Amino acid sequence: MLGIAIGVAAVVLLTSIGEGTRVYVLDQFTQFGTNILTITPGKTKTTGMPGVLGGTTRKLSIEDAQVLARLRGVEHTHPHTYGSARVEAGGRGRSVVVYGVTAGMLDVLTFKVGQGSFIPPGDPRRGASIAVLGPTLKQEIFGDDNALGAFVRISGERFRVIGVMQPKGKMLGFDLDDAAYIPLASHMRLFNRDEVQEIGLTFSEGAGVDAVSARVKAALSARHDDTEDFTITTQAAMLDVFGKVMGAITFAVGAIAGISLFVGAIGILTILWIAVNERTGEIGLLRALGADARRIQQLFL
Repeated sequence: MLGIAIGVAAVVLLTSIGEGTRVYVLDQFTQFGTNILTITPGKTKTTGMPGVLGGTTRKLSIEDAQVLARLRGVEHTHPHTYGSARVEAGGRGRSVVVYGVTAGMLDVLTFKVGQGSFIPPGDPRRGASIAVLGPTLKQEIFGDDNALGAFVRISGERFRVIGVMQPKGKMLGFDLDDAAYIPLASHMRLFNRDEVQEIGLTFSEGAGVDAVSARVKAALSARHDDTEDFTITTQAAMLDVFGKVMGAITFAVGAIAGISLFVGAIGILTILWIAVNERTGEIGLLRALGADARRIQQLFL
């Protein structure tokens, strides 16, 4: 009985851990919303050779994001870049991820500002020496002091702090609160980039993910010489792939626990088999005295 109990507990525990992990990661993804498309440079499935035979990949640009913002069904766009840099102020410094963003980040990723303000809307091609800090970064550099209006140096360049974000937590091991946010154009100049690394956008509920994806594909292909040298990833597609992966992992873990349950059952069967064989003479005597099969079964149980 103890072997059966342990086996059942192992099956329940391991499958529960798998399901709990799936729900946790699903919550991490959906905290940014579900009506999201992500466009990255380069095609996921490519053939041929690079260079002369394979052609070149056109980079994503701020102008691409502006074109996508005008498509039917698209609500907000979020072109961005990122890179690691040291943020310093008052003799304290910390190496964190610095994001180059626009005002659309708040709408696409559902971020909120805790104090002050965020990157103001306007022409994303015009930078400014302003920065917004994550709450963890602000606490590490300024402590309990007010950071608004203070200056920080990011990779040696001076920026004025205009806001502090609300806590967002971690996603898949990345601390979203231990980061800095500066205007996209300033980030591209600071890190010597001539492209955006990713464009995120949100679309209206009634637009339909397939219809919006088709419009995005047509618009970008037209700008890239009728070449689909980019990859469109939908939130639903990511969650579907992740669900399949977690389903396979949960099945494998459950199978391992099932093996332990099966081994326990074999052990119990062996013990019962031995017990019956050792009492064969006793069973014969009971049958001779008129005991039926049910009475003998009750005796053993």
